[in-house]
Amino acid sequence: MIAAATGTAVPAALTLQSLPLFPLSAVLYPDGLLSLRIFEVRYLDMIAKCRKAGAPFGVVSLTQGNEVRTPGASESFAPVGTLATILDFEQPQAGLMLVRATGAQRFRITSSDQLKHGLWVADVEGMAPDMAVPIPEDLQPTSDALNRLIQSLQLKADQPGPMPLQPPFKLDDCGWVANRWCELLPLPVGLKQRLMELDNPLVRLELVSDVLTRTGITT
Repeated sequence: MIAAATGTAVPAALTLQSLPLFPLSAVLYPDGLLSLRIFEVRYLDMIAKCRKAGAPFGVVSLTQGNEVRTPGASESFAPVGTLATILDFEQPQAGLMLVRATGAQRFRITSSDQLKHGLWVADVEGMAPDMAVPIPEDLQPTSDALNRLIQSLQLKADQPGPMPLQPPFKLDDCGWVANRWCELLPLPVGLKQRLMELDNPLVRLELVSDVLTRTGITT
């Protein structure tokens, strides 16, 4: 179902053929967490195959259509998405899967096709991961605010449900801090998508910091 076309060790050179896609009204970031409640046949089959093969699937943001397929409705999605790997899997009853996945490498779609039963597949090229950029002094309050939030969440660890963030907590890294705020803030999906696509993690963090300042989360 999925084949690596290159043997190079450079992450950005990764290419995949017929990668199964999961279009969502959300954006998955590298190292982010995604919880899915799956009941459509096209995705039940996809997840079962990915889990058996230990293979990823692609999460892309919908630009037209709904997450649940309806007769006659068309779907379109952003050309950049994120590979997702399955962390946890439950099947509480026939026809229902509960999946928890994590974001891996970003990718760009080179071609896509919808199969007869509705599943989208695509040929994709991997995008380079964010460079490790230390937090500059003027943006340190953005990282400090995230650290306080993580500590608050850890104090509530006895409450039901997993934490929305997973370790390691890279609070000294621009890309990681920016990505976590992008997930947590109630931003429009289109804006989250544009931020995820940015090549420069420092610029992404600067934009997120502006939002936090305007909302009073940081000063």
